[in-house]
Amino acid sequence: MARYTGPKDKLSRREGVDLFGKGAKLTRLNIPPGVHGPKGLTKSQSQFGRQLREKQKVKRMYGLMEKQFKKYVEKALKSKGNTGEALLVELERRLDNVVYRLGFANTRAMARQLVSHRHIEVNGKRVNIASYQAKIGDLVSLVAKAVNNVNIKKVLDNEDHTLPPWLERKATVGKILRLPVREDIKEDVSESDIVEFYSR
Repeated sequence: MARYTGPKDKLSRREGVDLFGKGAKLTRLNIPPGVHGPKGLTKSQSQFGRQLREKQKVKRMYGLMEKQFKKYVEKALKSKGNTGEALLVELERRLDNVVYRLGFANTRAMARQLVSHRHIEVNGKRVNIASYQAKIGDLVSLVAKAVNNVNIKKVLDNEDHTLPPWLERKATVGKILRLPVREDIKEDVSESDIVEFYSR
């Protein structure tokens, strides 16, 4: 699948949020990208502009291209219940996101690389599809070769990682206890704006 390979700092600066977990490495977050200075900051944002920015923020946060993201929205629109919550649940169930949430990777980009390089097993079988939808009861684990990697060891030793309540982890094996709900997602996201953007 296609993915964005350009400068990530520029995307974070455009949205005004650290989208890729760079932390202190991210500079000039409050200054929008572009060579002509901070244009348009004095103008009030239109409803369409706000919805567009929210859609772009979430799309970039999960590392998706427009076509992929639209498919998730269309699936959520067909589901029963709250469309915005259904969209976020679909995105959270992506294998690369599950690997990130389990604390096997520092960022979703690193998690995606672990998946695509066949370092992740689901129920004992190697899966290299980042968009794989994890199900209740699935066991997600690192392969033995990956555990010996210096960078992964460093990530696994991080005691500051907070595990969301819908996941359980013991050493290098994680389990999906239940489907995520809106309260489990701590990022500042307005899913209603995204749904409204696509419902025009």
